[in-house]
Amino acid sequence: MDSVNATSREALESSIASAIQGVLGLQQSDGHWVFELEADCTIPAEYILLRHYLAEPVDTVLEAKIGNYLRRVQGALGGWPLVHDGEFDMSASVKAYFALKMIGDSVDAPHMVRAREAIHARGGAIHSNVFTRFLLATFGVVTWRAVPVLPIEIVLLPFWSPFHLNKISYWARTTMVPLMVIAALKPRAKNPKGIGIDELFLQDPRSIGMTSKAPHQSMAWFLLFRSLDAILRVIEPLFPKRLRKRAIDAALAFIEERLNGEDGMGAIYPPMANIVMMYDALGKDENYPPRATTRRGIDKLLVIGDDEAYCQPCVSPVWDTTLTAHALLEAGGDEAVPAAKQGLDWLIPKQELEVKGDWAAKRPDVRPGGWAFQYNNAHYPDLDDTAVVVMSMDRMRREHGVTGYDAAIARGREWIEGMQSDDGGWAAFDVNNLEYYLNNIPFSDHGALLDPPTEDVTARCISMLAQLGETEKTSKQVAAGVAYLRKTQHPEGSWYGRWGMNFIYGTWSVLCALNMAGVDRNDPMIRKAADWLTSIQNDDGGWGEDAVSYRLDYKGWEAAPSTASQTAWALLGLMAAGEVDHPAVARGVEYLIATQNKKGLWDEQRYTATGFPRVFYLRYHGYPKFFPLWALARYRNLRNTNSRVVGVGM
Repeated sequence: MDSVNATSREALESSIASAIQGVLGLQQSDGHWVFELEADCTIPAEYILLRHYLAEPVDTVLEAKIGNYLRRVQGALGGWPLVHDGEFDMSASVKAYFALKMIGDSVDAPHMVRAREAIHARGGAIHSNVFTRFLLATFGVVTWRAVPVLPIEIVLLPFWSPFHLNKISYWARTTMVPLMVIAALKPRAKNPKGIGIDELFLQDPRSIGMTSKAPHQSMAWFLLFRSLDAILRVIEPLFPKRLRKRAIDAALAFIEERLNGEDGMGAIYPPMANIVMMYDALGKDENYPPRATTRRGIDKLLVIGDDEAYCQPCVSPVWDTTLTAHALLEAGGDEAVPAAKQGLDWLIPKQELEVKGDWAAKRPDVRPGGWAFQYNNAHYPDLDDTAVVVMSMDRMRREHGVTGYDAAIARGREWIEGMQSDDGGWAAFDVNNLEYYLNNIPFSDHGALLDPPTEDVTARCISMLAQLGETEKTSKQVAAGVAYLRKTQHPEGSWYGRWGMNFIYGTWSVLCALNMAGVDRNDPMIRKAADWLTSIQNDDGGWGEDAVSYRLDYKGWEAAPSTASQTAWALLGLMAAGEVDHPAVARGVEYLIATQNKKGLWDEQRYTATGFPRVFYLRYHGYPKFFPLWALARYRNLRNTNSRVVGVGM
């Protein structure tokens, strides 16, 4: 292998070997990997507020550690951002301030004064989002007039109605059902300290009404739904008590079918917290088994260090394990491959083969066969995880002759093929979730009520099918998927990344898929994308992208300092496009080698993943561990071959 610029063979091999050791040292005893999954300050703040809502015994040590975390992540502008070095966010700031005050921080403390001034300067806490208003309503800070009407009777509506639970995303569905019970019962937080935050408002908080139209909402649709909200506000108290009881019973039946043990309904924090508060409102004490189990599950999301603690929104063991296995398979060697096999063997029993989850409402004839993101989440497997798991297992059997994966691969493939939406794309959890008008309801001020097909998940599903031998010519699913990607490419050459930040992630994902599907490298679609990636490289050789790129008034990629994970995605994308010998690739490799730490891994404070664009972002602590290793090993492997062709789907 030639040396390119300052990147010597020895330095590259040393970097790869060091990264392998770093990753292997983080493997769990049963073979899987799970890394911290950090969001913004809202989940830790909500955890504190939940404990005080329930009047749980004060854990001063834990509260002190969460307080340390909240103070550390306070932004330079006085409030709290949604990402590292991000802009002020009102709802995050209100929740963090409330939690710190609940812990015991003085309102006169400098950090509290700065936060309060920042909130006032932006019009006060009246500008909090709907979820924050629901929380404040339960604490009596605002009245229930400040939140949308969510009649529990919604759960009884037939599927043909304009609003139905199966017409919204899994995360909205699981969050809303217990919240609707809470809205029906209108409980009051126990709040033994009697803490409030009236001082964050510029008016009497109990005088405020509904939220304004959100930027993404159509005025016509918004006015229609606001009118319906006003009508419901008048007639809801007149609903027959028998109907309300029937609706609450239906909601409880929905929830209790999906409680999912200590992993929790949906295996994500918001519905779990809502369920605990719901049972409290129903008069079920802390020993009531469904409440107690869910409450224990919430504590399993805590990350507790020596000085700080925070609460994760969920955990990511399946995603972490399969991606780490991909990186180790790319790296190869006597230690890496057996470790990857351990991880893949751990994944086999995690496949869901029995439960037909909520996705089956629109695909009743498709057999289950997917993997979830978390340890257990049978009702809500996702297509992204499933495609990536199948590809890793297929690579292990093809390259290393390992048996035992055929049945899992076949069922995963069958499920993915059955979950394609009518427009040719694939979504994360559902099929044809295209009821866009629902993002205009007052509750959806976050604009993330739906789970429509996206470019990154579509690319992953194409990659999987193509790695299993399909092409545009042999598979109608691949052909429809590639057509979807052709029409969703942006003029400058990039693709949107729904679950990773953002255009770098989307473009990497799509280039891998197009390469595997056999699209000619000289296709203008691929050439534009590769040229775009090289054009946005930072001066230090790395790549970075800011969360601002998700702005509604689309302006494309937004520059940011280089990160290890985004650099790795750009490199993997360029190599999939046939650009392994491009100088930009050599510079990116040099950047990764130069920024590797003493543990063989990479440090990354910036958030490079996405929960909900513009609302909720994620920092996967595993991304700067396995993605750079993957990119470096891919570079070495391609430089050692004459074909320079990536032969796998990722």
